[in-house]
Parts: sequence; C-alpha cells; structure tokens
Amino acid sequence: MTRKKTGTTTRSKKSKKTIKNNDLSKKSAGKAVKTAKAAKPRIAVRRSPIHGRGVFAANDIAKGARIIEYTGDRISHAKADRLYADLHDGNSHTMLFAATDKVVIDATKRGGPARWINHSCAPNCEANEEGGRVFIDAIRPIKAGMELSYDYCLVLEERHTPKLKREHPCHCGARGCRGTLLGKKR
Repeated sequence: MTRKKTGTTTRSKKSKKTIKNNDLSKKSAGKAVKTAKAAKPRIAVRRSPIHGRGVFAANDIAKGARIIEYTGDRISHAKADRLYADLHDGNSHTMLFAATDKVVIDATKRGGPARWINHSCAPNCEANEEGGRVFIDAIRPIKAGMELSYDYCLVLEERHTPKLKREHPCHCGARGCRGTLLGKKR
C-alpha cells in the first residue's frame, strides 16, 4: 500500500525547536505563486456532438500552433493486427495511429487526450508525423469552445466499396461531408 507523505519533522540540536517541512513549503509556495503564472489548459475533453467524446479548445488557438502529441503504446503493425483485427472488424472506432511504416501508436489503454479528437471532412487541425511521433497542429484559427478535428482519411487495403464506406460513416455534419471516414486511395 502506498501512503501519502504528509511531512517530516526535524529538530535542531541548539534550539530543540521542531520545524515541519510542510510549513516551510507553504511559505515558499506562496512566493512562487506570485512570481509564476499557472499555465492555462489548451484543451478539454468532453461529450461531442460529432461522436462520443471530443476535444475542445479551452482558449483561442492560433493557426499553425502545435496543440498536442498523439501518445500511447508504440507497437508494430503486425502486433496491432493481431490485437485488434477481430475487435475492429466492421467497427470504425479505433484508437490506433500509424506513426511510421513500422510503428503504430496504440492509444486504446494508455493514450493521451488526443485520442478523442474526432474526424471531420472540414477539419481545423492536421496530424503531422515527425521522427516517429505524431503531433496535432492547427491549420486555421480555432476559437475557444470549438471542437478540434482532423481528417482521418482512412485508407484500407481492400477496395473502398459502398458497403465499406457505410461501415465507416462520418457524422461531422460539415457542408460537403463525404459521408465516410475513408479517404481516396492513392
């Protein structure tokens, strides 16, 4: 069992005065609060009108700003296929992001808040891979309260049939919505 440390006491040989470390840290903390401002959160996760949970701007975000990194367990494509092939068969809900040709970021169990960013056919963000890491960047100004989104542009190995497109529906509601999370094959 882990216990929270509440403070220790030290006794000076000369004065035999007991000083609690917590008392010292409270005095120091008061000075620190005056000199350092607390950072405002940039995003908040809450219920989304698009799908399930979503990520929303907590304050205005400028075009070109790096918002968040997509994090999770780093696994191989083969392992992702073994773990999730049956689970995601016919289900478009996934928290896997291909970072490179060899690495998939699995945000299913230990992912950060970026895993809740929804798809949109008219996105305000884009995902950028740099050195095997995936970052979400703003592609236009985002006002506080707006939901963050990027185009998933999913490309599957099999032919993108009308049936397959229906199995991966888009609910973004954007003007010109293509109706599917699937992107065009290259």
